[in-house]
Order: sequence, then C-alpha cells, then structure tokens
Amino acid sequence: MDERVDGTYCEAPAPATAPADAGPPYAECVLCREPTEYPESAKGITLCPVCAWQEAGRNACSG
Repeated sequence: MDERVDGTYCEAPAPATAPADAGPPYAECVLCREPTEYPESAKGITLCPVCAWQEAGRNACSG
C-alpha cells in the first residue's frame, strides 16, 4: 500500500508544549529571544532549536 494515499506520509509531529514553569530557567536564543534547551548558566551563543536548524541550513548551503 502506498503510504502517501492514506495520509501518513510526511505527517508532522504534534508540537511539544511545556509549561512555562517546568524546569530551571532557560537561556534566551540570541536571535529570536525564545527559550532554548540550555540553562541560563550556559556559556557561548545559545540558539533555540528553530534558529539552530535554520543556521545549520545556511552554513550547509554557503559553500
């Protein structure tokens, strides 16, 4: 059976939503200021998953 026919092909996962008070305070993304997966004490540039993915795509295509 072709997976594209029944609608399961390339189905997007449900967005993960976490309560605002879950876990330690997280560092802000340096590009969009959204919370990241890193604690506030993390050193260096912190990017949220979306910005990290976009930055990886830009670096991969830059030659």
